[in-house]
Amino acid sequence: MRNGRQHEVLVAGGAGFLGSHLCERLVEEGARVVALDNLQTGDRANLRKLIGRPGFEFVEADIVNPLPAKVLKRPFDRIYNLACAASPPLYQADPEHTMLTCVLGAHRLLRLAADTGARFLLSSTSEVYGDPDFHPQPETYRGNVNCTGPRACYDEGKRAAEALCFDYDRLGRAEVRVARIFNTYGPRLSPSDGRVISNLISQALAGEDITVFGDGSQTRSFCYVADLVDGLVRLMEYDGEQPGPINLGNPAERTILELVDLVLAVTGSDSEVVYRPLPIDDPRRRRPDIAKAAERLGWTPQTSLIQGLRATIAWFEEEAATAVPGQRLENEADARVA
Repeated sequence: MRNGRQHEVLVAGGAGFLGSHLCERLVEEGARVVALDNLQTGDRANLRKLIGRPGFEFVEADIVNPLPAKVLKRPFDRIYNLACAASPPLYQADPEHTMLTCVLGAHRLLRLAADTGARFLLSSTSEVYGDPDFHPQPETYRGNVNCTGPRACYDEGKRAAEALCFDYDRLGRAEVRVARIFNTYGPRLSPSDGRVISNLISQALAGEDITVFGDGSQTRSFCYVADLVDGLVRLMEYDGEQPGPINLGNPAERTILELVDLVLAVTGSDSEVVYRPLPIDDPRRRRPDIAKAAERLGWTPQTSLIQGLRATIAWFEEEAATAVPGQRLENEADARVA
């Protein structure tokens, strides 16, 4: 609340996988929410529980461009920037737009935060650590990033956005929070966006071969979306001194082959595993050190991987049952492990 009023919240990327869950959480808590999205990777269907509800508005716009007048006129006191394609096939499809979204988009939203006095939260990424040679990754680790590789548009874009955020904070222009988000999954994860869990579930349910890149020994740490959203809200509402970047993710580390076994077990699929070359700059290990989140925010993930997979697979099954026969997203053939 601000001056006894409901929070006025802007969620850029609000029609996306993570953004739509965040919007639901905020509306349920009584906030007045504007979801802004260019629908490049977001989907209006993700907002079907919110469209028409009092206190919620959807605005189609791209933060690379000047913000719409109706957004500039709102007295926001919270701005979440979740706007950017997050899976390698999608952010690499238009690397220029990805970089501009990360940097120019963040700049436009930071200026809005400065004008309205809003607290600003940037959804950064574990990709700022690159292919880490330090494990697990604490926020003090400066990373091992290929600044000219195919993933650089996203990795370096987010690193630049973080720098811009902390410059605004140091100059007293806006109060900022930065979340470094690790692999997240759950309902509304697009079946064809190229992330490992969506790939595996889609292939298993379709009875197709399971694609594993490399030998499957590379590791990831998977956080269920409800836990991640809780971490974002806690970070936004943290009232202490500037905490610096905060890792948000599940520290339970799994190899890709272990994940494959779990997906096959839950789906009951008899799909075969096929192996493909590992993509360029694909991280070998990824696991967050979340001690800072636990200490500052009182946050730790509560959902086990098996619980989260069951809920996610159930959603995928429901979506498949209502989908138009034969309808597949064009980028599905290009999907690969993130």
